[in-house]
Amino acid sequence: MNDKTIAIVGASNDRAKFGNKAVRAFVKQGYDVFPVNPKEDTVEGLRAYKSVSEIPLRPKMISVYLPPLVLMKILPDITARGCDELWVNPGTESDEVIAEAERLGLNVIQACSIVGVGVSPGML
Repeated sequence: MNDKTIAIVGASNDRAKFGNKAVRAFVKQGYDVFPVNPKEDTVEGLRAYKSVSEIPLRPKMISVYLPPLVLMKILPDITARGCDELWVNPGTESDEVIAEAERLGLNVIQACSIVGVGVSPGML
């Protein structure tokens, strides 16, 4: 099994959105990608999951593209599923989100996960 696994929370079929660009960037870099979006059945041809708790394994990374208030509501699900790194992308972070994620014991990385995986979002 591929040890490069990531859940993209807030994955989108809108190719202009970062939640879509992230799916494409991580697929391009050889990751097993698990898109999470309660309103989609597939994203970029991959099965989409309604929630983090539906993903069939514990991903190494979870990258989030959601407003801070929405992210706050799903932090317990993310904690229950587990991950090595929780990437909180620009626009997703707030002091409250970071404090709560750290309180829950998550390893928070505040950065663009697309850039982190070595892809320029502008090239997608």
